[in-house]
Amino acid sequence: MSGVTAEKQYRFIPFRKRDMVEMCLRHGGLEGREQAFRQLYRMLAGVFHVDFHDVVESLKDSYAAVDPDSDTKSPAGIATPQRDDFITLLERLLQKGNYERISQQDLQTAMRESSIFKIRLHVDFDDFAEALLFCRGVSQRSETLKSLFGLYKKEITFTNYDRVVLYIRFRDDYRQDKAALPGCQPGATLLKLFQNVPRADLEMLFPNTAVRMRLKDKLLIGVPAVVSGGIVFTTKVGASLVLLGSLFGFWLGLSAEPVELNKATATALLAGMAALGGYLWKQFSNFKNRKIRFMQVLTQNLYFKNLDNNAGVFHRLADDAEEEETKEALLAYYFLLTEGAMTRAQLDSRIETWLAAKWDCEVDFDISDALAKLVELELAREDDAHYHARPLREALLKLDARWDKYFQPASDAERSEI
Repeated sequence: MSGVTAEKQYRFIPFRKRDMVEMCLRHGGLEGREQAFRQLYRMLAGVFHVDFHDVVESLKDSYAAVDPDSDTKSPAGIATPQRDDFITLLERLLQKGNYERISQQDLQTAMRESSIFKIRLHVDFDDFAEALLFCRGVSQRSETLKSLFGLYKKEITFTNYDRVVLYIRFRDDYRQDKAALPGCQPGATLLKLFQNVPRADLEMLFPNTAVRMRLKDKLLIGVPAVVSGGIVFTTKVGASLVLLGSLFGFWLGLSAEPVELNKATATALLAGMAALGGYLWKQFSNFKNRKIRFMQVLTQNLYFKNLDNNAGVFHRLADDAEEEETKEALLAYYFLLTEGAMTRAQLDSRIETWLAAKWDCEVDFDISDALAKLVELELAREDDAHYHARPLREALLKLDARWDKYFQPASDAERSEI
């Protein structure tokens, strides 16, 4: 890999939440209050962890009916959430994790682009009742490709997705004979998470992907096949064909000249047919071997790009969303605390400028979500279009009170049941 540049700003903050704390402390403004700020981070992360635990439980419940990896039974007479509930919850979780929907236009663009893995792929989207793609982190990358045993090098630039989530559901009338894969069944639901996927190769993520020959590959097989076929026919098969033509002509009454089929002519005929059969088998083997090599390239790339599958995906997405929520709230609170009250636009610009100038990170900071969380947690208040941070000590008390509420009954009715 020779280079990576940002294609556009995206909401994902590419730093760990623990590192974000130290980045803020290094910037200054909290001298003598470092431990209190670290304590606020731990409590804030704990609050979001509990909140997203509930999200994961809801996803598990709604996904249970279609989970292909489930090893539990569904008891009779107990209703299960509808599949549509799972899609709604999943999209909300992806939004919280700063994933973005890959539009149909982007997908069609990807289908038209040439694969950087030198293979041609085809996906039959008619097999799916639903097919959703989400990405996080979009950049332009450059890579040097080698060919002719490393003698020829070519540098290419391509759009890369750092993370891609794929959700698909096969049609209820899907024909299993089209793809002999265990996951490709009528009505089956698959959820997968991948990393570092070139946009031009999004097709390789689908389970029903078919490898097809490029024109170049067809020529590499076809041209030598025609040349060698001409040699075989003129040197070995030609005489046998002439002999067969004479025999059939005599048997059908088209020729009055008899043809003697002795041991020598029979041997020549069999040798010619064997040469023809060997030639056809060799060309078929060349085609199959080249296709196997393409499948091997596809399999090897998917092996290292696959991060998680099915239920494991939304567990991982919940962790991503928890990280993003914590980082956003922490950054917004830090700048309001250390630099005073700001409007929404001022705070958004301040954070984005700080990340770009100090940490070389272009981010479209999600200011609306960050401020909404601070207000909900009572760590900040809005007054005349300006947001004010609650003092650090008071913020810790507010988070502590919220934490205590998690373990208290929600109503007098619930208390009476205990």
